[in-house]
Amino acid sequence: MAALVVGHKNPDTDSVVSAIAVADLMSKIGTPAKAISQGPAVPETEFVLKKFGLSAPEVVTSVAGQKVILVDHTDLSQAPDDLKDAEVIAVVDHHKLGDVTTSSPLLMWVWPVGCTGTVIKAMYDFYGVELPKNIAGGLLCSILSDTVIFKSPTTTPEDKKAVEALAKIAGVADPAALGMEMFKVKSAVDGVPAKELVFRDFKDFDMNGKKVGIGQLEMIDISMLDKVKGDLAAEIAKVKAEGRHSVFLLLTDIMKEGSEMLIVSDDPSVVQKAFGVAGDKSVWLPKVMSRKKDVVPKFEAAFKG
Repeated sequence: MAALVVGHKNPDTDSVVSAIAVADLMSKIGTPAKAISQGPAVPETEFVLKKFGLSAPEVVTSVAGQKVILVDHTDLSQAPDDLKDAEVIAVVDHHKLGDVTTSSPLLMWVWPVGCTGTVIKAMYDFYGVELPKNIAGGLLCSILSDTVIFKSPTTTPEDKKAVEALAKIAGVADPAALGMEMFKVKSAVDGVPAKELVFRDFKDFDMNGKKVGIGQLEMIDISMLDKVKGDLAAEIAKVKAEGRHSVFLLLTDIMKEGSEMLIVSDDPSVVQKAFGVAGDKSVWLPKVMSRKKDVVPKFEAAFKG
């Protein structure tokens, strides 16, 4: 039986393409594997899959009794709900370690880089497996997306080297132009329900025993969201009411290099503690581009305080 390779809930491009790539690599080095996804592809991911001729993984939400390879996450809140009834045999990630535990030793590739795609490129090199052109294109887009075309503070020299190498394999002459094409797709919000926008890139975190949801919308120009901002605020209030202490939604402007954060919280003072800026319903946070590096660590410290 093939191991299931799965990214986090509300999957983004990195999560989906990483599952595809790791399933390909593991199968070629002797561990049959199949890519799955915990949800449908968002518009940016659909664009990437179509551009490079990749098939969207099957949506699967139950992994009980299966061997599982986690990509792009190690937090139980982001994993399949019945992961405890599965056997995790490998992890490939670029985030901090979460609360997933295993009963047996496992393969782990966890690097402090901007994207899981960068780690996977190194894995293909390490195992001496040729990287297929279409998967190289998908990994290239994943890195451009996760690093916001190298504008994110999570960007490392390894990400840039990986993009250069992947572009050659995929036959992409201008990665930056491809990145902008992706973000134009990502920025298209006309007619999209507020709930879909909130959950387009949304993760739950356990912060000192409190459930905190943090979503992010990355836009070429966040003024494009002006007409739906009220709907987004109303939607995150509904999401909070489902049992969360707080919900924060980052509206990230990749050209201005900052984020407006919409706030719904039992204790809005955590925003002041985290960022030094008071805000009840929203705040502008200059230079805040990355949820992983700019936001989550500061909130974790604030909730502990």
